[in-house]
Amino acid sequence: MIYTVTLNPSIDYIVEVDHFEIHSLNRMKRDNKFPGGKGINVSRVLSRMGIENTALGFLGGFTGNFVEDFLKRETVNCDFTRIQEDTRINIKLKADGETEINGMGPHITQAQYEELVSKIKKLNQGDTLVLAGSVPPSIAEDFYVTAAKTAAENGVSVVVDTSGPSLLDVVKHRPFLIKPNHHELGDLFSVQIESPSDAVYYAGKLVEMGALHVIVSMAGSGAVLCTKENSWFASVPKGSVINSVGAGDSVVAGFTGMYTKTGDLLRSFAYGLAAGSATAFSHDLCQKSDIEDLLHQVNIQELKEEVK
Repeated sequence: MIYTVTLNPSIDYIVEVDHFEIHSLNRMKRDNKFPGGKGINVSRVLSRMGIENTALGFLGGFTGNFVEDFLKRETVNCDFTRIQEDTRINIKLKADGETEINGMGPHITQAQYEELVSKIKKLNQGDTLVLAGSVPPSIAEDFYVTAAKTAAENGVSVVVDTSGPSLLDVVKHRPFLIKPNHHELGDLFSVQIESPSDAVYYAGKLVEMGALHVIVSMAGSGAVLCTKENSWFASVPKGSVINSVGAGDSVVAGFTGMYTKTGDLLRSFAYGLAAGSATAFSHDLCQKSDIEDLLHQVNIQELKEEVK
């Protein structure tokens, strides 16, 4: 079973107006509400791929009920830790440009934190744990390190999609996959990642530290996949980018879900990139048919440079 963790879920309230005028009455052209959070996005894409999974994290109040009901309708198993305060609402205002107002999120008590950790401790060998997104202020900063260490000790494969210095501590526990984009990878090493060879070199450092697989996404310029033995570069499908939200999460879902199903590394890499592009070209997260329509555009080639 694949388990995803979202520490600070949300309702993403998307509001569209023709022209936004401050200090004036503005009327919506349309609006939509979706459950938000990187782990939740991974769960939704996995379910659309036909891959059973369970979403973990914290939910509370009427907003938390909305998120859970929505996920259940999309056949995502839910095992959230319930909290007293409401799950946050993030406002995304689309007019001439896009403006975001993100909620702060609820306070998580020590007892609620320990309840989530106890669920992770119950995962077994053969399970996969996806840790995605930022850690809210009321959670211990080393949560991902604790979760990755606990999972690894129980033979659970760990996938990590987060940024910042804590990622380097997580890598020591030999995660199955980490997926920084080129900006996040550059920030880790205080450099600019400007080419696939740069990405391979610094992804290789993460492999040296313990990561088994590293995917570095470089937006429209493609992506690289590095392991201890090999590295590959892949082009990504061409199309009009409509939505950047959830594209990286879709890469994680596509790769993880397909690898769990087939064990085929390069097929999983291609599927992940097609999933990321399919989401970028859609108004919502990708559907399975969208992914498969784009698969033929993903071209993978092995890179001869050694991962240093």
